Amino acid sequence: MTGPASDAATNSPSREPAHGLAGARVEARAALLMVTLCALWGLGQVSVKIGATGISPIWQAGLRSVGAALVLCVWMRHRRIALRPAPGMARWGLLIGLAFALEFVCFYPGMALTTAARGTVLIYSAPFFVAIGGHLLLGDRLNRYRVGGLLLALAGVGLALSARGGPGQGDWRGDLLCLAAGFMWAMTTLIVKATPLRSEQPERTLLYQLVVSAAVLPAWSLAVGEPGVFALTPVVVAALAYQVFVIASFSYLGWFLLIQRYSAASLSAFTFLTPLFGVAFAAVLLGETLTPSLIAAATLIAAGIYLVNRR
Repeated sequence: MTGPASDAATNSPSREPAHGLAGARVEARAALLMVTLCALWGLGQVSVKIGATGISPIWQAGLRSVGAALVLCVWMRHRRIALRPAPGMARWGLLIGLAFALEFVCFYPGMALTTAARGTVLIYSAPFFVAIGGHLLLGDRLNRYRVGGLLLALAGVGLALSARGGPGQGDWRGDLLCLAAGFMWAMTTLIVKATPLRSEQPERTLLYQLVVSAAVLPAWSLAVGEPGVFALTPVVVAALAYQVFVIASFSYLGWFLLIQRYSAASLSAFTFLTPLFGVAFAAVLLGETLTPSLIAAATLIAAGIYLVNRR
């Protein structure tokens, strides 16, 4: 799914984990790689929409977590990173895993009901919730730039929810589910910041989320009576493979490598590009109509993300 939700450390896969705020200034090669990652994450929203044409939403999310967890385990064994939770981390790993699963319980059905462009815009409300939660709960004070960014993001969310372009422009229920997913994305970020997980190995924090959601999501899908896989076309398989290997595995690992060298705050500022890429890919690949109000909403949210992450 997406990219980092805020300037703070975030270790969730619909979000990319950031580890530490110190680091070297971002050079041109790293900047190009970050732009590439943002494009990949933006395309990830489109892949969710395509996958929903052949796989039930929550079942698709579960398959994504199962596949990505296996890939991550192979990577961690290769890097000699212990798979077992560190002492005292198991309960926090379970908590963040449940929050992560709930995010996808909202996001995947939401994307099935609304357009990829609208869903992308609305889930990127996450930085708004992170900044508010950080201010209220963690002493991460708001300055004038961050307040301005929050106001822009809030205006963008309001515009996206209020704008209707007629048939085919998204169901309001899907819009609200994607907005709820953005809220849960922010909650996973705040959980990392407020608990001992902030000192945990980032790959292991990601593994907690993938493993717990790999157990919860398929069970949830069965409980609500989803049909599961109902039209396994080559395009649907490619969309799911993209989510597993490109988004939930290698793009996150690329983020890990960048964050070990460069400033997390500087890298996170690039994520304002992700909703813009998502809206553009939805128009080009899915033929979705981009209304002026939706483009304006995406621009406002992108500008808000930039200001929230500005240093």
